[in-house]
Amino acid sequence: METGQAYVEIAPRLLGLREAVGLSVDELAAKIGVRPETVNLYEEGETEIPVSYLKDVANACGVDITSLISGHEAHLHDYTLVRKGQGLSVARRADYDYLHLASRFTNKRMEPFLVTVPPKDENELVWNEHGGQEFIYILKGRLEIWLDQRRHELEPGDSIYFDSKIPHALRGLDEAEAVFLDVIS
Repeated sequence: METGQAYVEIAPRLLGLREAVGLSVDELAAKIGVRPETVNLYEEGETEIPVSYLKDVANACGVDITSLISGHEAHLHDYTLVRKGQGLSVARRADYDYLHLASRFTNKRMEPFLVTVPPKDENELVWNEHGGQEFIYILKGRLEIWLDQRRHELEPGDSIYFDSKIPHALRGLDEAEAVFLDVIS
């Protein structure tokens, strides 16, 4: 699936799920702590949808995030084994490459991703904030992470754990991409 198409395919799943569980736009917005305009925006399929938003909707509606991303239900209960490079590709953002590393496991308490972030100029940073907490462990390259106004550089073997409500932005350094394990709760 091309990067630009993912949110177009996910949007009707969001709308269908909300309607299936009998929630109005206002009710879902209140449940997950966003404005009703945000719910409408993502259900229209005209903009990228943050993975944190998908996670919040899935939790509020009692489904696994996998069903929103792929359209298929997770089905493994004891464990899931994902071979190198075989995670579920989550082509939801033009600037990051995500592989979901536990998409087939049901009732997850965290969402693990292998993320690749390209280098970019500081003025091209994309800021995010969402509920929950996040753990990043650097595998390859150097990563710059901004947590509000604090800048940190991480190298392979470094990690950072933070409250995801803090506005944050990422970029690869040294004109190279950074690859890391990202676990969102």
